[in-house]
Amino acid sequence: MVLASSFNQGIWILNGFLLLIVLYMIGSPTYYWWRGRQLKGALTEEEFEKGRTRAQIIDLRERKTFDTKHILGARSMPMASLKQDMGSLRKDLPVYVYESGTNLAIRAALQLKKAGFTEVRWLKGGFREWHGKTKGKAVA
Repeated sequence: MVLASSFNQGIWILNGFLLLIVLYMIGSPTYYWWRGRQLKGALTEEEFEKGRTRAQIIDLRERKTFDTKHILGARSMPMASLKQDMGSLRKDLPVYVYESGTNLAIRAALQLKKAGFTEVRWLKGGFREWHGKTKGKAVA
């Protein structure tokens, strides 16, 4: 009887843990979508292209992915090193960030805003939606 009670308690703990994981997986993207709407920093491809020449364009993807193909004029600053590398950015110029999708770009925009950057925008839909000018190495 004690063994069955202990087993049931273990099942409840496991179910609770799994529920927390599911809530996090649903909640995290929803939170960044909501924060992104509050910041109002999403740029369409046309808006991004129009402001590209005066903005600092940051590619948040990993360096290897950046080297394969990136938006012309962008520089690589993976999200993992953003905090350390943001000191090389000018606060008096707009900062445009992008990644493959959108959530990571919104997280980066929040970090940059918190650090004192006033004009931070991101590419709506991310790099996978970009049809403008690119640069990169041919893949063998």
